[in-house]
Amino acid sequence: MAGVEILSLLPLLVIEIHIDPEIGTFGPFTLTWHGLFSAIGIVAGVTLSVWLAKRDGIPSEIGQELALVAIPCAILGARLFYVFEHFGDFRDEPWRIITDLNEGGITLYGGLIGGVLGGVIYGLIRKWPVAIGLDAAAPGMILGQGIGRIGDLINGEHLATESNLPWAVRYTHPDTLGELGKSVHPTAGGYELVGDFLILAFLLFVARRYLKQPGWVFCTYAILYSAMRFVLSFFRVDEQTIPIFGNDVPVPQVTAVIVIGLALMLAGFLLRHPGPITPEYAARVWGEEAVEGEEEASEAAPATA
Repeated sequence: MAGVEILSLLPLLVIEIHIDPEIGTFGPFTLTWHGLFSAIGIVAGVTLSVWLAKRDGIPSEIGQELALVAIPCAILGARLFYVFEHFGDFRDEPWRIITDLNEGGITLYGGLIGGVLGGVIYGLIRKWPVAIGLDAAAPGMILGQGIGRIGDLINGEHLATESNLPWAVRYTHPDTLGELGKSVHPTAGGYELVGDFLILAFLLFVARRYLKQPGWVFCTYAILYSAMRFVLSFFRVDEQTIPIFGNDVPVPQVTAVIVIGLALMLAGFLLRHPGPITPEYAARVWGEEAVEGEEEASEAAPATA
């Protein structure tokens, strides 16, 4: 009986959020919690990645230059991916792809893909150590994602399935983006937020220490995040779907499977073609002996030619 009584109280233990999604209006500019934490996430993520890259021998100015390329590419990718998911909304009025930017409409997955592709292409053109740069970028990317999800939690973005669990959330502000008064799973702003920071800790304290191949930290990030995102789709009710073998499958789940496959192939490619290696990276990952061995090999090469 006691157990039944406790279960009956669970709906009363949900977390109630009564916060206006908008912080305030300053002239023509409206500041939202989503925008604030997205900006904080970008700054924090870039700062962490530039610092990690510098430790591995990539100068800060190069890291900052890459960020200036990757961020606009991420924004473009986020918008294009959203348009792809909701193409029916733009088919008859394609100009709305640009004119409706102020009304929202971006996708995190598209931002990640666009930012990575832009940074990689630019790095290859400049002949920089791309694999090492990707390893430095991965922790910053997941840090930025996690901080950005705080804004999602406040706003009530990304509709989820109902829940009576003690950590379920119920939005009560009349301007919330969530379903008013309904107790739901905290998917993006709860589960994914926690998962992002767990992945961050794993990348910093396990992957960067024990993975000895350039680029594999990034591949680990891509696999772990995609696996988490695949599972979280089961708790989301606002995702676009595509028909596969007679079933409607959420687009993020399809994307997650593709990204995991590409990450595994990239890991295999980088095993044979790691690209340029900086002395600082070699010293951190393989030890001082590796640096001395490389220096001896480079000195001996002209003599044997």
